[in-house]
Amino acid sequence: MIRSALFVPADSEKKMAKAASAGADALVLDLEDAVLPARKSLARTMMSEYLSSATSREKLWVRVNDLASGELLKDLAAVVPARPAGILLPKIRGPKDVSVVGHYLDAFESEHGLPAGQIRITAIVTETPSSVLRLGELVKLAHPRIQVITWGAEDLSSAMGAGDPRSPSGSWRPVYEYARTQCLLTAHALSVEVLDTVYVDFKNSEGLRLACEASRYDGFIGRIAIHPDQVPIINAAFTPSADERATAQKIVDAFASGAGVVSIDGKMYDIPHLKAVRRTLAA
Repeated sequence: MIRSALFVPADSEKKMAKAASAGADALVLDLEDAVLPARKSLARTMMSEYLSSATSREKLWVRVNDLASGELLKDLAAVVPARPAGILLPKIRGPKDVSVVGHYLDAFESEHGLPAGQIRITAIVTETPSSVLRLGELVKLAHPRIQVITWGAEDLSSAMGAGDPRSPSGSWRPVYEYARTQCLLTAHALSVEVLDTVYVDFKNSEGLRLACEASRYDGFIGRIAIHPDQVPIINAAFTPSADERATAQKIVDAFASGAGVVSIDGKMYDIPHLKAVRRTLAA
């Protein structure tokens, strides 16, 4: 399970080296927004070299450029033979984009002798208005490569010619709260992992902690990080505490009797509670 996914520009050897020791569950080498157009080719080379020298690629992902950019096939030609865990696919316009990229991956995997379906997809599902409006179709598609779903506000705001997606208090404005909710529901409908978006004020540790706790309460299992210092805060927030684990185990043990409803410390628990605490123990 991914609690933290740390983004790092693929054209910076120094930043990639620093990110490797941050303790993130996933390290995302970024070929897209963090890399200027003139440095895309260099970033692909550096990404390939980094992956080739890695002892384990299970935690290494690559954010590729979007389907309409003209860069995606170049990215995949470099990414697939480097064999990361998967790609982050940005700015999708609907389920067809996922299907098309899935076919591209089929071809590249076959060319390089990789098992079919090895390269997974993290879909960023809210960066275009059309994608937000078509998330029900993505659920119907249920593409087998999708392992994680996440969302983003800045690109959606840019696509609409809007301003800051956050209010002065830091809360999401209604359109973006809607997109966040749709992302969350889509992931759970597909039974895949779901990550909350970046917390841009990376020096505000307390604000990040509170935001992560709210995210976990809502049903997210982790969060994207944009700075190594955010990783331990995110990991701690999305890891059940000792008290939570102890309570969860007590509930599981109580249901071992075969009862459909149990009472523990003056509280009643039924089957939905049992399912919830099993997720807590799994986390």
